[in-house]
Amino acid sequence: MHSGTSYKLPEFLVWTRRNIYMALIIGIVPTVLYQVLELKWIAIPWTVVALLGTATAFVVGFKNTQTYNRTWEARQIWGAILNSSRSWGTMSRDFINNPEKTKELVYRHFAWLTALRYQMRDARAWEDKSKSFIEYQKFYTIPEKETPLEEELAKYLSAEELKYILSTKNRAAQLMSLQSKTLKELFNNKEIDSYQFVELEKMVRDFFDQQGKSERIKNFPYPRQFATINSFFIKLFGLMLPFGMLKEFDKLNEGIEGLMNGNMVWLVIPFSVLISWVYTSLEQVGESTENPFEGSSNDVPISQMSRTIEIDLREMLGETDLPPALQPKNNIIL
Repeated sequence: MHSGTSYKLPEFLVWTRRNIYMALIIGIVPTVLYQVLELKWIAIPWTVVALLGTATAFVVGFKNTQTYNRTWEARQIWGAILNSSRSWGTMSRDFINNPEKTKELVYRHFAWLTALRYQMRDARAWEDKSKSFIEYQKFYTIPEKETPLEEELAKYLSAEELKYILSTKNRAAQLMSLQSKTLKELFNNKEIDSYQFVELEKMVRDFFDQQGKSERIKNFPYPRQFATINSFFIKLFGLMLPFGMLKEFDKLNEGIEGLMNGNMVWLVIPFSVLISWVYTSLEQVGESTENPFEGSSNDVPISQMSRTIEIDLREMLGETDLPPALQPKNNIIL
């Protein structure tokens, strides 16, 4: 997540520079063919390009709306996890007159958050692996890539539980299953009554529900057919754009005198680059918003939120040796 006021223009230009280079080449070639080699027949009617541009704008707008909705839903899910976690900490402290069991439930919850956020950072085939995405990662850190999962889980689990959890496939789900098992033991030992047991089990169900929603976004990509047609339309539009602008700029020579007379066609290059950059940048923004857990600078800050939960719940337990809150690096925090 970008925590500053906005991205700076130089950052954005560096991020999109490959699209600019490609648009520049695409703009130069037809202009040289038209103006220098006088291949006037390569010009196409502007109406064709305008119609394609209109259709492309609709497709790009639709995709960006849907990808933003994915990110916003992911943020709502983790906001619900944060709120439910605070309730879990309060109930674990106040329902159970056994400080050791309270700490066990709370610390295992930290382990669940850890396992879940590591699962969310696992790579998927459809996630962004472009050079610009990889290059930009040097400006910030991804906590899940800095420390192994085993090392993080060892802070919260016993050696026996750690060994068991690492042997499972869905570690977050199994950790929540252990929570339910512990609650059943507390109920059987009459350390909590039936009302408290039911309320705590409802919290477990809520965490399973929130985990499932998070996994749905992670494991189901923005539909590939829409992503593909969006990319095709933008590439086609960028390719045809300078060909459609040739005659339009050539007509401007009729009202121009001096140095630019007869040379207005050369303006096709900067203007076609500018218009193409707008469209390709919109596509790139949509792609960077498409997968809110992949580790991009626009991700939902699940690591920061998990740390906030840990600090809050440790304070509920009366602990004073708290981990530091995660801080942005170059205005990016995950």
